[in-house]
Amino acid sequence: VRQGEFLSIFGPSGCGKSTLLSIIGLLERQTSGTYLLDGQDAGKLDMKGRSKLRNNLIGFIFQNFNLIGEMSVFENVELPLVYRGVPEDERRQRVREALERVEMSHREDHLPSQLSGGQQQRVAVARALVGRPKLLLADEPTGNLDSKNGDAVLHLMHELHQSGSTICMVTHNEEYNSVASRVLHLFDGRIVRETGK
Repeated sequence: VRQGEFLSIFGPSGCGKSTLLSIIGLLERQTSGTYLLDGQDAGKLDMKGRSKLRNNLIGFIFQNFNLIGEMSVFENVELPLVYRGVPEDERRQRVREALERVEMSHREDHLPSQLSGGQQQRVAVARALVGRPKLLLADEPTGNLDSKNGDAVLHLMHELHQSGSTICMVTHNEEYNSVASRVLHLFDGRIVRETGK
């Protein structure tokens, strides 16, 4: 994944897209080869080193949102910064900036259950952005949304890419590849084709 690009990993269900994204996101180890992330050999890091690298460099957007139901929108977005030990004043400012960016500031005191699916995904995007990651990973980010909300989230990701974010998205929806600068076509765990720059 090149810095500043929007890479789409495309293929049918079961072809290995999410597994590849889990390896890129340091949630799983590769079984062969070398994986360099920001110049570091991720395969040589222990669990603590991988966790630290993941927390500092990677933001995740999951298909199922993975918001904590008992926490407010603000608290959900703030959580990655709490784990990093970011001071409270800075946390508040960064959370407010992230929520403004996804147009969810007006819902910061709401619980996830009080939001629509599209709103929950916007909060999940804010949570991924708040840590200012070098790499944003999106696993079927529109999979649980209707077409209107899915298009809105995709438009938001396109805007993030235009403002300099590096994005790696997994999808099985071919029309969503149009926002990507490069597309890897996966089949049975292998890259069978590459399109784009």
